[in-house]
Amino acid sequence: MFLCLNVNNVIINLKTDNMDITDKVLDAMSSAGKPLKAGEIAELAGLDKKDVDKAMKVLKKEEKIASPKRCYWEPKK
Repeated sequence: MFLCLNVNNVIINLKTDNMDITDKVLDAMSSAGKPLKAGEIAELAGLDKKDVDKAMKVLKKEEKIASPKRCYWEPKK
């Protein structure tokens, strides 16, 4: 996955690793201290919601996050 940044009219391509994104998602969820929606996680982590959705799919499969109520997620305890 590549992330393109426009800094002072210079486009910078950064390769981002899915593990980095999943770590950012987990950090944002942990720091919030309450269950969050994907859009809220994206805002807190400074990520695109589509990237958060992909990371959450991985985290669900790895059983690292749980949903206490519909559409809300938190790290598993």
